[in-house]
Amino acid sequence: RGAAEADADRMGLTDLPGELLELILCCDVLGAADIGRVSCTCRRLREACQPRGKVSGVLGDVEILMNMFAYVFLCRWPSLLKYYSHTDGVSWLEEYKARHNAGLEAQRIVASFSKRFFSEHVPCDGFSDIETLGCPSHFFEDELMCILNMEGRKGLTWKYYAKKILYFLRQQNILKNLKEYLQRPTDQQSFLEGAVLIDQYCNPLSDICLKSVQAQVDDITDKVRKVLRTKNSRHPSLASKAGEVLIPEVELQRQVLDAMNCVLYEQLKYKGNELDYYNSLNSYIHQVLIRRTGIPISLSVLYLTIARQLGVKLEPVNFPSHFLLRWCQGKEGSTDIFDYTYIDAFGKGKQLTVKECEYLIGHHVTEEFYGVVTSKEVLQRMVGNLLNLGKRESTDQSYQLLRDSLDLYLAMYPDNVQHLMLQARLYFHLGIWPEKVLDILQHIQALDPSQHGAVGYLVQHTLEHIERRKEEVGPEVKHRSDEKHKEVCFSIGLIMKHKRYGYNCVIYGWDPACMMGHEWIRNMNVHSLPHGPHQPFYNVLVEDGSCRYAAQENLEYNSEPREIPHPDIGRYFSEFTGIHYLANTELEIRYPEDLELTRTTVQKIYSSGKE
Repeated sequence: RGAAEADADRMGLTDLPGELLELILCCDVLGAADIGRVSCTCRRLREACQPRGKVSGVLGDVEILMNMFAYVFLCRWPSLLKYYSHTDGVSWLEEYKARHNAGLEAQRIVASFSKRFFSEHVPCDGFSDIETLGCPSHFFEDELMCILNMEGRKGLTWKYYAKKILYFLRQQNILKNLKEYLQRPTDQQSFLEGAVLIDQYCNPLSDICLKSVQAQVDDITDKVRKVLRTKNSRHPSLASKAGEVLIPEVELQRQVLDAMNCVLYEQLKYKGNELDYYNSLNSYIHQVLIRRTGIPISLSVLYLTIARQLGVKLEPVNFPSHFLLRWCQGKEGSTDIFDYTYIDAFGKGKQLTVKECEYLIGHHVTEEFYGVVTSKEVLQRMVGNLLNLGKRESTDQSYQLLRDSLDLYLAMYPDNVQHLMLQARLYFHLGIWPEKVLDILQHIQALDPSQHGAVGYLVQHTLEHIERRKEEVGPEVKHRSDEKHKEVCFSIGLIMKHKRYGYNCVIYGWDPACMMGHEWIRNMNVHSLPHGPHQPFYNVLVEDGSCRYAAQENLEYNSEPREIPHPDIGRYFSEFTGIHYLANTELEIRYPEDLELTRTTVQKIYSSGKE
C-alpha cells in the first residue's frame, strides 16, 4: 500500500487519462498563455492539445476541430470563427502572440487618445497610426470590443475612445464594400445588399450582416410558400429552385403577390409607419424586420426581394414623395406606363393604376416618374431620406446622421458640388477637421470655379481657425482657492437636478460667471434670473444627450443620483461610483481641486452609507 501511495505522489499531468487531461485543460482558470506553455512542454501534452472533435459542455452541440489552445482563444475572442475555418492548420501559439501584441497596441492607442484629443474632435488624420498597424484589422477590432465589453462602471474614458476608433474602422471597411458593390454590373447589385450596406454604415457598432438579414427574409419567403401551397399545390414557386426562373403567367404571379400580402400584412402585421414617419429607424432594413414597420422605400426593398425569390419580377419606381414598385401586365420591357400595375408596399401591397398613383400624392406627374430605376438610384434615394432627417435633427449636437449620410452620398457621387459644399460647411460649423475642409474646398473649386465666392469665404475663416489653434497655449487651470472662484458652490462630477426643467445632469465644467455672448444671454433670458449672468454657470451633460450651460441658482443636488446616459460621458469621466463621477486625468488637470471637494460633498449629502 505504501508503494502505491508513493507512486500516486509521483504522478503528473502526463500520467492522467486523456479524458481527465482534457477536462483540466478546459478549466476556466487557464488562459491562452497557460495552454500555450502546456503544449510546449512535451509530446504527450502537445498531443493532448491537438484536435479532439467535440468540445462538449462548452459549445453545446457545435463540433469544432480545434485544439485546447484554440478553445481558450474562442473564449477570449468570440469572433474567432469568422476568420478561421474549423480545419485550418493554425499555429495558435504564434497567433496568440500576434493577438496579444495587437491588444497591447490597442490599449496604448486608446490611452493616448484622451490626452491627444480631449480639447478637440479627433482629426481626420488622427487614426493614421491605426491604419499602419502591423496586424490584421480584425485583431485590433477584437481588442477594442474587449475594452467596450469591460464590466462595471469603470474605464469610461477607454470605452469612449475605443468606441470612436471602432466606429471609424468599421465605417472605413463598409465604405470599401459599398464602392466594390457599386462597381459590379447592375444585374449583380442586390437591392437588399445595398440596403444592408447603408444600414451598416449608419450603425457600425451594431451586429448587422447580410447573411442574417437574408435569413430573416428567407423565413418570410417560406411562410409565403406555405400559404401559396394551400391555394395552389402545384405552383411553380414551390419548386426548390424557385426564384432562379421568373414565372411568365400573370395569374400565377398574382397568386404569389396575394400570398405575400397575406403573410406580410395580415399574419406578420407589417405596416407603414404613419405615426412616426420621420424616425431614422424606418430606413434601416434590420430595424424594419425587427419592428415590422418602415417607410415606402424600405418596405419596397423587402417586398421586391421576397417577390423575386418567388419568381415574380417587380421593379423599383422612383415616384415623387412615395416610392412604388411596378408589375408588368403587358409585354416585358414595355415603355407604356399603362402596361404596368403599381404596388404600394407602404399601403399593405395595394395595387394601383396610373390615375390612382396620382391620387396618392395629390397631383399629376409626367411619365418619366413611372420609369424603373437602378439599384444605385434606389440607394441614392434612401441616403437622401437620411440626409433630410440629419438636417432635421435638433438633439444630436454632433450631427452624426447628417455626417454619415453625406459620406454615403459622396461615396456614390464624389463630384457632387452641392453635397461637397454641405459637408465643408458642416465641418466648419462644428469646428472639426479644418485640414479636411480645405481639401474639400479645393476639390469644389476645381469642379466648379463659379463657387469661388463661397469657397473663398470658408477658406479664409478655416485658415484663421487653424492659426488660432496653433496659438493656443494650453488648457486653463481653475483653482477653487482663487478669490474670483469663491462663489462656485458645486464641483466636477456631481449629479445634479435642474430646479425648473427637472432634468438630471452631471457637472463637467464651471465658470465664476456667465461666459456666453450678449446674444445668448438675451435669447436665454438670463437677466430674468435673480442673480442674472453674475453668478457661477456650469457645463452639464444631460440625460437626454444634450450639453447645457446652467446657472447655479437653477441647480440642486440630486437626492437620487443615477448614471447619466450621455454619449460624451467618457470624454470627461473615468468612473461612476454609484453616487458621483470621477474626473479623468485630463479633466482633473483643468480642475485640480474639485476631486477632493466632490468626495467631501458626497460624504456630507449622502451620509446614509450609499457610497
